[in-house]
Amino acid sequence: MRTIGNVIWLVFGGVFIAIEYLVSSIVMMITIIGIPFGIQTLKLAMLALWPFGSEIREVPQSVGCLSIIMNILWFFVGGIWICLSHLGFGILFAITIIGLPFAKQHFKLASLALTPFGREVVDRR
Repeated sequence: MRTIGNVIWLVFGGVFIAIEYLVSSIVMMITIIGIPFGIQTLKLAMLALWPFGSEIREVPQSVGCLSIIMNILWFFVGGIWICLSHLGFGILFAITIIGLPFAKQHFKLASLALTPFGREVVDRR
């Protein structure tokens, strides 16, 4: 079921979301200051490419204060807009019963887009 959901996700827009995240990650990594933000965007691209069967976890040994500061910067620079776009798509998919699994994945992406520092994407097996 997980594979079927991922294939349907890719065909109906997941690959475009992942490419957008990948391009923005490359653009951010051009400058030294943007490298940490580019790494977080790569995390979003990985989850956007294959969301079914993945979950987001807090990193237990996260660097407390630094991740909070970086999340605040991320929030104001672009995280809020990425989160709002995923929330909008999630609400649109949630209107129909067939779209509920895809809405759940957009809500998962929205939570990671809001505060990506101090979190990791892992496979559920």
